[in-house]
Amino acid sequence: MSEQEAFARVPYSQLNSRQQENFNFHKVAARMADYGFNCLRLTDDWQGADFIACHIDGQTFLKVQLKGRLCLDKKYIGKSIHVAFIRDDDCFVYPHDDLLALVRASGALDEQSERWRDHGQRHWPQPPAWGVAFLAKYRL
Repeated sequence: MSEQEAFARVPYSQLNSRQQENFNFHKVAARMADYGFNCLRLTDDWQGADFIACHIDGQTFLKVQLKGRLCLDKKYIGKSIHVAFIRDDDCFVYPHDDLLALVRASGALDEQSERWRDHGQRHWPQPPAWGVAFLAKYRL
């Protein structure tokens, strides 16, 4: 492979799932660097996190789970997990339990929701209007 070919852009859709996760990590980590975070990739999910984001203040450490979209998962409840995902040119890093509290308070999610009740998950390929408003605070 020539050097010129090595620097040809590769469409995201041509990457396998592991390559997509690596791609997303680097995109999110680069964006978080603009906000003073150094992101350390973990070799396995530690306490639900794919990576740790350490702020330059020396006091702020975020456990971050990479996802492809806005989502909730019962396995992250109470673990101080932030969820990061990329949508178009935007990067979002939001506290999982804050989103859960909002959705529950609005009545948009309860044990009557089949996917939540039976699978412990809920995700939105396109954020609904309330999701867009929530995410506005967490756009990097």
